[in-house]
Amino acid sequence: MSERVADTSGMDTVQPPPTGLRLAWYRARRSVKTPTPYLMVFGVALWLVTYSLLTEILKVPRFEKIPGPIEVITEWLSPDPAWGMSLFTEAYLINIYVSCRRILIAFGIATGIGVPLGLFMGWSKRFRDYSFPILETLRPIPILAWVPLAIIMFSGFETPILFLATLASLFVTTLNTLLGVDSIDESYFRAAGCLGSKPRHVFWHVVLPGAMPFIFTGLQISVGVAWFSLVAAEMISGDYGLGYMIMDSYMINTYVSMVMAMITLGFVGWATSAMVRAVGNRMMQWRIRALALEGR
Repeated sequence: MSERVADTSGMDTVQPPPTGLRLAWYRARRSVKTPTPYLMVFGVALWLVTYSLLTEILKVPRFEKIPGPIEVITEWLSPDPAWGMSLFTEAYLINIYVSCRRILIAFGIATGIGVPLGLFMGWSKRFRDYSFPILETLRPIPILAWVPLAIIMFSGFETPILFLATLASLFVTTLNTLLGVDSIDESYFRAAGCLGSKPRHVFWHVVLPGAMPFIFTGLQISVGVAWFSLVAAEMISGDYGLGYMIMDSYMINTYVSMVMAMITLGFVGWATSAMVRAVGNRMMQWRIRALALEGR
């Protein structure tokens, strides 16, 4: 990616690889020349065609009750929706806002606890011996199994939902952070010790940067798991939110609103993962430059 240009003295100089917006623009121009974006468009189009064939054209048994894409999009963009939910109704926007607010709180708590916990578990063997068995005992318990206990432990609608979303996200964040620390080459620790680095210097300059790629990979997975847990909790113990909207629409047989909420959930979940990925790229410019120099 480095560019060679001639300066005023006639000698060639090597320009540093692009960063920030220039790097994003460079990658966008390169991606247009590859099959990837066109395959993505083809995949979405194939899904829409299949969805339309099953529900609106062929009306396959068990699929004829599901609203097709034309009906859903028409209702979604209608200022006066027949089923009461559209992009222009206040209730629909409130449900999106409530779910996004809950995800922000739960994901923030899980990140604030899970990242330091994973770092210390990977850095200190003694701390890992105490904490890892507890984590591994609680992690296999399905989130839905926690629902009755969460309702008993916390009052109201909000706190149990936040607890369930935080718990699911916490396990993923902690384990990926721990894996990131374990992936650091032992030679870096030996080199830091030979240079007289104190433990706190090793933590800040070896452990944290070395685990950073795994941390942000884990955070991308974590925010998706948080959405999954949140929607499941909202279906059971919610008053607002996209999960509540899905369950409420199903109970009153407004399937158009149900499908609308599901598609909205997909878009919002994708957007939150993209934001986490953008923050990670911003905080790891050194890694992006290294990958760019490798042509990746």
